[in-house]
Amino acid sequence: MKSLKLLLRFLTVGGLVLLLLIPLMMIRGTIQERESYRLQAVERVVEGTAGKQRLTGPIRVVPWTETRRSEWVDDKGVKRQREEKTSGHLLQMPKTLAVSGRMNPDERKVGLYKVRVYEWQADLQATFDPALPGASAKDAERQYGVPYLVFGVSDVRGVVGAPDLKVDGATIPLQSGTGYLGARMDGIHADLPAISDGRVAGDRIAMKLTLKGTESLSVVPLADNNQIRIDSAWPHPKFEGYSPASDVTSTGFTANWKISSLASNAQKQLRGEDGGSSQADRIVEGRVLAAPLNGSVDALHVSLVDPIDVYTQADRASKYGILFVVLTFVGFALFELIKRLPIHPLQYLLVGLALAIFFLLLLSLSEHIAFWQAYLVSAVACIGLQFVYLSGVLKSWARAAGFATMLTMLYGVLYGLLVSEDNALLMGSLLLFGILAAIMWVTRKVDWYGLGTELR
Repeated sequence: MKSLKLLLRFLTVGGLVLLLLIPLMMIRGTIQERESYRLQAVERVVEGTAGKQRLTGPIRVVPWTETRRSEWVDDKGVKRQREEKTSGHLLQMPKTLAVSGRMNPDERKVGLYKVRVYEWQADLQATFDPALPGASAKDAERQYGVPYLVFGVSDVRGVVGAPDLKVDGATIPLQSGTGYLGARMDGIHADLPAISDGRVAGDRIAMKLTLKGTESLSVVPLADNNQIRIDSAWPHPKFEGYSPASDVTSTGFTANWKISSLASNAQKQLRGEDGGSSQADRIVEGRVLAAPLNGSVDALHVSLVDPIDVYTQADRASKYGILFVVLTFVGFALFELIKRLPIHPLQYLLVGLALAIFFLLLLSLSEHIAFWQAYLVSAVACIGLQFVYLSGVLKSWARAAGFATMLTMLYGVLYGLLVSEDNALLMGSLLLFGILAAIMWVTRKVDWYGLGTELR
């Protein structure tokens, strides 16, 4: 077959492309490995300070015991009295909750890695309904124990000093643990005065709290009406859970949330009512036990993110590595066929390796300098290397300069794809279309059968 040699040539180039997938995949593996090292650095900071924080509460917990009396007739026809006791805890959520505070950001350095931490100076105010419900049945009598307030804190190691808690204007000391809610959340609690005349103390709650954490802060909107305000000097926040009215500038952000119980299932989730059961508690051997939480509790989240995560950017860049190799090899093949200048497969391979090494240089340099600087240095180094090498392969500085210009354009387009994440798909599609159109234009008059005959 007269085109056999041409076909074998294309198969050889295709095999080299597949061969170069090996170093490209190894580089991607290195990127993922370095990213795992960063996660380990975050874990080391968490072990030494505190992790992601979530503030839940205040919740007013009221223990109760309910006695039911009933009559029954025994086998001899004698009426007898029967008494049945059950116990449980009433969880009261606030009517209103106002939380405000400033997140003071900082960074902890662990080796090459920087971990974002913060100190949140929170001011919390809440109001409760003082009334308590009666017994669940007419023939039952309910007695209440000593109530207490619970504040859920996901990592109590982050509590700085002693929070200042005022209940109805009086200062009350806080204790560790969450009492009855200990199986559901960590945190702190404070005992309230005993119930008097069916009313519970603690209508007005005010607390000042300083909380340290790592990277993320969450607040659970427990009240019927929640107003939450968080501000910080960090210019790159990420909001999740509920969208705030926010003002984000280069000097920081301010975020405000107004959330009602109509838009949140947090109260039901904490009472255990979100799993298909209408009961907050379940009865086992005469004692009421708390139903377990089903899933996570609704909360608003604020994360201090890095908009230019070097590992994410390097990983995205490496995904285009095979495209670089294919386009360069296509250019070589067209040049070889049209200009009748043979290029050895080993020369293809060396150029492909030079393209692959760019992504390794980008990763290693970006851990020490800004990403754009690492990209520029890596691109200049690889383009310069190939310019010098191709001047000998193509036996012309002008031809080498042409390929170097093409590579410069490719690196420029790739950088545009990396920094313009929202338009990456559109830009990538237009790039591929433009390249295909250019190849079709250049080869529109090529006599492939004639080339095959000449190569024979």
